Amino acid sequence: MSIVLPGEQVPAQHVNLKLGPGLLQLSSETQQQAKSAPVIATRSGVLNHSANKSKWWVEGNSRRYVPAPQESVIGVITGRSGEGWRVDIGSAHPASLDGLAFEGATKRNKPSLKVGSLLYARVSLAHKDMEPELECFDAQTHKADGFGELKDGFVLQCSLQMSRLLLDPKHFLLPLLGSRFPLEAAVGMNGKVWVSTKETKHTITVVRCIEAVDPDGGGMDETNVKKFLSKLDI
Repeated sequence: MSIVLPGEQVPAQHVNLKLGPGLLQLSSETQQQAKSAPVIATRSGVLNHSANKSKWWVEGNSRRYVPAPQESVIGVITGRSGEGWRVDIGSAHPASLDGLAFEGATKRNKPSLKVGSLLYARVSLAHKDMEPELECFDAQTHKADGFGELKDGFVLQCSLQMSRLLLDPKHFLLPLLGSRFPLEAAVGMNGKVWVSTKETKHTITVVRCIEAVDPDGGGMDETNVKKFLSKLDI
C-alpha cells in the first residue's frame, strides 16, 4: 500500500490488466507497445490492487464520482433519449441507458421506466471524452443478477470510500445488521445505497449505522456499532 500523486507512474502490469478509478494507461502507437504502455495516477490517494494484481485502482476520498467500466451504480431516470433514457449517477455528465440493455429486452418488449425511477445498473462504457453508458445485466451471464429497477425502499447518500467498504465481503456492517432483522441492500460505487426493510425503524437503524461508520462521519468500529445497536429497540 502506497500513496500516489497525480502524474506519478504506477507499476501496474498484468496480462489481463484492468484499471479502476484514478489510473490511466498512456496511449501508444502500436498494439505491441500498448501492452507495456506506462500507467499513471490521475488523482492522489492510496494505491490498491487485487490479490493477483490484475486490478488496480486509487482509493481517494473525492466528492465527485468518476465512472469506471464494470462498476455498479445506483441512478435516477431524468428523461427519455431516443430509444433509451438519461440517468443521473452523480457524475459530471448524465449516463445513457439503451432500451435493450436489459435481460430479455427486445424492440417490442422493453421495460416501462418513468422519470424518477430508481435503477441499479453497471457501467459498460466510461471515457473522459464521452458520456458513460449503462447496462442492467451481468456482462458474462447476460442475466439480470439483481440489476434493474429498484422499487420501494430508501436511498441514502454516503462517501465514495464508504460505498467501497460496504462492497467488501469482509466488512462487518451489512452482515451484522442482516443478523438482527431482514434486510435487502444494493450498494453503488457512486456513493448511493438502497435499503429495503419490513419496518421503518429498521430502515432508520441502517441509515444511522452507515452514517456512523462512514469515514466522513464518525468512523465507528464494530464494537461501538454493537453497543449502539444494543441501545435501540429493534
